[in-house]
Amino acid sequence: MGIKRLTPHITFEEASMNLIEPGIRNLATAKDLLLTPYGLDEALLTRVLGDIFTHRVDYADLYFQTTRSEAWSLEEGIVKSGSFSIDQGVGVRAVAGERTAFAYSDDLSAEAIMQAAAATKAIAKAGGGRQRIKVASSLKGTFGRDLYLPQDPLNSLDATAKVNLLERIEKMARSRDPRITQVMAGLAGEYDVVLVARSDGILAADIRPLVRVSVTVIAEQNGRREVGSSGGGGRYDYHYFSDELLSGYVDEAVRAALLNLDARPAPAGAMTVVLGPGWPGVLLHEAIGHGLEGDFNRKGSSAFAGQLGERVAAKGVTVVDDGTLPNRRGSLNIDDEGNPTQCTTLIEDGILKGYIQDTLNARLMKMPVTGNARRESYAALPMPRMTNTYMLNGERDPQEIIESVKHGLYAVNFGGGQVDITNGKFVFSASEAYMIEDGKITYPVKGATLIGSGPESLKDVSMIGNDMALDTGIGVCGKEGQSVPVGVGQPTLRIDRMTVGGTA
Repeated sequence: MGIKRLTPHITFEEASMNLIEPGIRNLATAKDLLLTPYGLDEALLTRVLGDIFTHRVDYADLYFQTTRSEAWSLEEGIVKSGSFSIDQGVGVRAVAGERTAFAYSDDLSAEAIMQAAAATKAIAKAGGGRQRIKVASSLKGTFGRDLYLPQDPLNSLDATAKVNLLERIEKMARSRDPRITQVMAGLAGEYDVVLVARSDGILAADIRPLVRVSVTVIAEQNGRREVGSSGGGGRYDYHYFSDELLSGYVDEAVRAALLNLDARPAPAGAMTVVLGPGWPGVLLHEAIGHGLEGDFNRKGSSAFAGQLGERVAAKGVTVVDDGTLPNRRGSLNIDDEGNPTQCTTLIEDGILKGYIQDTLNARLMKMPVTGNARRESYAALPMPRMTNTYMLNGERDPQEIIESVKHGLYAVNFGGGQVDITNGKFVFSASEAYMIEDGKITYPVKGATLIGSGPESLKDVSMIGNDMALDTGIGVCGKEGQSVPVGVGQPTLRIDRMTVGGTA
């Protein structure tokens, strides 16, 4: 949603009648759900923000949210669990210098909001802001774009159809191979409506659908059992999951499980590693992306702190964070401060160009806001977070990259992993990997663990494929106890040296 203020001769009330314009349409829906039923309006929000500014603060905002979510799971041929939840409330924040006061309430009454605002004024007693900025006298709605339709996924199928979808997945999986002994399938959906009112007069809203299907199968042969999983989704309703798409998820899960039945123990040691396209970008997300978030760099705790303009990766390596991709899991029309999301170049041809920023850290670092403020819910503070983070294409054919390796590991899929932001060191387990011998993929291995440093691995990239792919829509990122949906991606990469921890 490209944010800009309305021209002075258009009032919010007049503009809200034009429901064709997506930004105004979203505002109208958000008002209907979050303000009008509770006797709230823009005038009250302006008074609340103005009351916060009776103390010395630099910035304040109100974040309203209502979320309806559900999850269904099937196992052993029957739906074993189902959940449905409704959560709504408001978070009130005031910022002074580096200090933040925050209060939230699940009560959307005027009294509760004013009490939450009063609680934030304690920030003044802790030193106050560096300046007192006059709060805007009124709130103005914003125009914007549509990256996804403002639809409610939960209402797109009835309960019977949702169960049938899961049953189709199980039937497909069991029909693929007699060695499939167990199938687990999951369906989840969310309808999230947010409204942000800011002390600078901006009023912005977003309507965020989100759906996901997951498939896990267990294959058994000669007493050996292996697991394969797949899935995907995005900012759609449930009609996105056609039989063709579901069949693709099932094929991938079954293929992975059967492949692992024949996998040998992975060798250990330093070797050349080739990363496949798509989901292996999760390593890029964890080992590099978090280190480029503004808060870690402002505090000097990131391995990339103070390196703007310096070479941090091999030539040809360009990494972006892009919240503007249509329908992607990590995309947003606006971030959780009401700023438009952007495509931000983080590393360009190996040179560090920028960081991922929210308003607070951008102001303190005297850098541009990038539209990356994200929060798990109204009950959490925003912080700089990734959206869809990926590496751009190179010029090499993926087969050429494989053929260039004398002895190494080809990692196609990953499970869990962890990273130390302060030094960039990571440990990742490969859920699907193969040995490369004399330029050919030979046999699958299991138990391979990649161990290395994000900054060092970036410099060891020697070949970049032309097959950049994004993940299928499965990513969830955790930071300081908050989880948000994200996307990752990359082309095939050759990394000349990395430590592989194996089981052989």
